[in-house]
Amino acid sequence: MSKVRAAITGIHGYVPDYVLTNKELETMVDTTDEWITTRTGIKERHILKGEGLGTSDMAVEAVKGLLKKTNTDPGDIELVICATVSPDMVYPATANIISDKAGIKNAFSFDLNAACSGFIYALTTASKYIESGAYKKILVVGGDKMSSIVDYTDRQTCVIFGDAAGAVLLEPTEDGNGIQDAILRTDGSGRVHLHQKAGGSMRPASYETVANREHFVYQEGQAVFKFAVSNMADVSVEIMKKNDLTSDDIAWLVPHQANLRIIDATARRMGLEKEKVMINIQRYGNTTNGTIPMCLYEWEGKLKKGDNIILAAFGGGFTWGAVYLKWAYDGAK
Repeated sequence: MSKVRAAITGIHGYVPDYVLTNKELETMVDTTDEWITTRTGIKERHILKGEGLGTSDMAVEAVKGLLKKTNTDPGDIELVICATVSPDMVYPATANIISDKAGIKNAFSFDLNAACSGFIYALTTASKYIESGAYKKILVVGGDKMSSIVDYTDRQTCVIFGDAAGAVLLEPTEDGNGIQDAILRTDGSGRVHLHQKAGGSMRPASYETVANREHFVYQEGQAVFKFAVSNMADVSVEIMKKNDLTSDDIAWLVPHQANLRIIDATARRMGLEKEKVMINIQRYGNTTNGTIPMCLYEWEGKLKKGDNIILAAFGGGFTWGAVYLKWAYDGAK
């Protein structure tokens, strides 16, 4: 009997209409287009504008688009996992809200927080439900309204992040395609370099935390960059070796879009030419859990059944990992 694997059978993404360019950021903080582009590779990012709009509003657009293009009834979805660091509320889970807004009535749903690695953590988690035979249709959503937790007076962080969401449909397959392997890692000591200080149970919201601007992303750029370069590259090479893959075997690297230099370093370690690397950081910035599904969505038309693909990410926590999958269908579905 063939092994049951979890295959991505559809992908859809969404970005808000408003575009925040480097030129506009020059009017907000002490920075320049040249400084941002040289250090990050980012030229613009999309921002969700509008009163009362949150991560779920972007995610539900991705989910509805996905259900429509795959001709999937919302009632057939059995599980929804949302990877996010910017939930609509502390509780209920944003996945619960997405399910309600998308008319998904027969599923259970929950959020997963692993910072920028959240989407590949969620994808791996969902794959186990498929492999066990427990479920046949699962939605994995990655999305963040990073503009809600970015300090637009901090030139080190406000130039990096944007807003976006993407969703994939996972279904069982026995044809040898689908998710083959995953390596996921965590080093909690890295939290001192990248975190949001206030808003949790350790330091609840107060007049003091708001006045001190402690509800925004805090990042020590150099420390994070150094750790990300080595670990995202290491885990990508590790999963290749574990599965006897050479650079010639790899059709695509789908890296988390944190920084162009980190992406380039990972590709070099894997021996991949740039033509095999999905890069859209210049247009969207770092959308945290939205980066990998947005890449897959934009490149969907170029993907072929059986393509060997490596997904790689690094995030606050520290968290990092890589997923090896064989693409399950040809071109845009």
